[in-house]
Amino acid sequence: MSESTINPADFKAHETDTGSADYQVALLTKRIVHLTAHLGEHKKDSSSRRGLLKLVAQRRKLLDYVKANSEERYQKLLAGLNLRK
Repeated sequence: MSESTINPADFKAHETDTGSADYQVALLTKRIVHLTAHLGEHKKDSSSRRGLLKLVAQRRKLLDYVKANSEERYQKLLAGLNLRK
């Protein structure tokens, strides 16, 4: 998945939404895709790798929260962001 195909605005609950879990997951996914591409070129960049792992853990926690509250929203996020679980 390329970075340009992820549009976090598609996951906003309303126009001024900046804090919903869905929107945060979409933003984190975009950053994760960007860092993954960076690490493909710079294999020894340990600090970026650590940051990537922190982002992945944060996204996992948010996805667990969404799943606990609404299975429908969770499935929509997984499908919309091409995530597997």
